[in-house]
Amino acid sequence: MTEKIIALVTGANRGIGQEIARGLAVAGATVLVGARSTEAGRQAAEKLTADGLDATAVEVDVTDAESVARAARWVEDEFGRLDALVNNAGVLLERGQWPSQVPMEVLDRTYQVNVFGVIRMIDAMLPLLRRSAAGRIVNLSSGLGSFALTADSDHQFAKNPLLAYNSSKSALNAVTVSYANELRNTPIKVNSADPGYCATEMNGYGGTRTPAQGAIAAVRLATLPADGPTGGFFDEDGPHPW
Repeated sequence: MTEKIIALVTGANRGIGQEIARGLAVAGATVLVGARSTEAGRQAAEKLTADGLDATAVEVDVTDAESVARAARWVEDEFGRLDALVNNAGVLLERGQWPSQVPMEVLDRTYQVNVFGVIRMIDAMLPLLRRSAAGRIVNLSSGLGSFALTADSDHQFAKNPLLAYNSSKSALNAVTVSYANELRNTPIKVNSADPGYCATEMNGYGGTRTPAQGAIAAVRLATLPADGPTGGFFDEDGPHPW
């Protein structure tokens, strides 16, 4: 593409999302910093613009259909298209509970953000992505959503039986494949990214990787060339087991 790409990142006011926004802006994109809070989004965008990067805040709550629709209308009015959608917003609400102890409310709230929120965003933004010469959709998943890894009793992930979070990321991977199959004969590519275990507010800053490291795979997938993959699950080193 010769035009500057327009990229929207949800949950971009902090952590991995903020670093994805920064990475895309450094790569030359106009980045739309998605955040539930107008003020948080504005402050995050200002951090990028202070460094000479092109960033604008957009208020969007992925659990609210009207909020998502407003964001889509705003993108259309301002830019007329969208080139990359990075669904980064996510929640981890359970701590130290066995699957049988997780309340249904926690499952519902987790899926509203991690799964249904992604679907809302894709459906709302898809008409704008279809106007792009090279639309890209990246869904932030996790190794904890990998059946291959969590089913291996010798793997550390098998020791983290987070029913709501893990299953939501497995479902998200299925969502990725479903949309990739629908859009396979279009220029739009849809992939899942595993950022790894990063030190963020979500996990009490207990991760072993930095948010900047966690952003690498997503930035790469959001800027794939025309011969890049679709319908895959990747970390920064390459394909990841489902």
